[in-house]
This record gives sequence, structure tokens and C-alpha cells, in this order.
Amino acid sequence: MTSLLQGVAVVLALEGIVYAVAPEAMRRALVVLITAPESRLRAGGLVAAALGVGLAWLLDGR
Repeated sequence: MTSLLQGVAVVLALEGIVYAVAPEAMRRALVVLITAPESRLRAGGLVAAALGVGLAWLLDGR
């Protein structure tokens, strides 16, 4: 459970850094997300989830 919370903390930190460094770029990215078709968002989410699970599995090393 600790590893999961550490992962969430890293994601929050990275997202916060991006908003702090490039807020206008994040606004543009959000506009693109709002106008993107639902099917593209689903596909992107599935790819990101699969990559995240695969990377976590590789890094586990057991």
C-alpha cells in the first residue's frame, strides 16, 4: 500500500511541476482534451494504463 501511495505522490508532484512551469501549455492541453472524441480518450487511457501496469511489473523485479 505504501508503494501505491508513493506512486500517487510522484504523479501529483510531476503534475504540479508542469502546472507551475508551463500553465499556458496545460490550458492548451486541456482544451485539446475537451474537444477530443471519447473514443480517442478511451484508447489513450487504455494505452497509458497498460504501459503503467507493465512498467510497474518490470520495476517490481520479483
